Amino acid sequence: MASRLRLTLLGVGAMNSPRYAPAGLLLRHGRRSVAFDAGPGADPPPRLDGWLVTDERAELRSALRRTAADRDVPLRMGDLDLGDVRIRACPVVHTSHPACGYRIELDGMVAVWAPEFWTFPAWAAGADLMFAEAAGWDRRIRFRGGVGGHAHVQEIGPEAVRHRVRRLVYAHIGRPCLRAMDAGRRPEWGEWGREGRTYTLPSAGAGVPEQTAGRPTPADSPSDTGGESAGDKAGPAAEEEVVHIHAEDDADAPPPGE
Repeated sequence: MASRLRLTLLGVGAMNSPRYAPAGLLLRHGRRSVAFDAGPGADPPPRLDGWLVTDERAELRSALRRTAADRDVPLRMGDLDLGDVRIRACPVVHTSHPACGYRIELDGMVAVWAPEFWTFPAWAAGADLMFAEAAGWDRRIRFRGGVGGHAHVQEIGPEAVRHRVRRLVYAHIGRPCLRAMDAGRRPEWGEWGREGRTYTLPSAGAGVPEQTAGRPTPADSPSDTGGESAGDKAGPAAEEEVVHIHAEDDADAPPPGE
């Protein structure tokens, strides 16, 4: 198991989401662990080897700093090496001040944490797994003053396919996407993230065949992701649902859009 990355979604909500805790990720590799972003209701466990953020000036920075101080771990934006795991902060176009996403590498496998961006990050190309922006459904959300904002699901999916992302999970879900969910709509490419779900990435030598980016998985069905109401969400404390990044997970899934 030491050769595997375990990536758990602590929260999948955009700012002030009425349904989900703030977007956050917990990385575990052996006995080491690192948190990414998160916030109230999506708190990581007490013992951490690092806590990385994508925006040091985000609205939740005060709450995050207090929680990080309680865990005696610095909250920062930057690179981190965790044994064999290489984590690199990569810039994203998002707002008027510097912001980033993270490229996480282990033995040839790549995961990307990029919950907020205006332009799809080219450095995410070839990722085995990408957690991505989903603030908007079919329209961009521009910040006042024309200083960036959020891309939308209908453009992010095709960009992920073009950049050869093998599995796309939307993990910063905004109100337009909540309305789309409640109307029974699903992304043509990719899948909705779920709080408490764990994804595992095996080492590159595990013989993982090629997959098509955005293919829906059996877990991404209307019965377990669509039409959730406030209070229905599976929080971080829920029993883990492990989704292995293997072709077998998608063997019986329909092609995109069905």
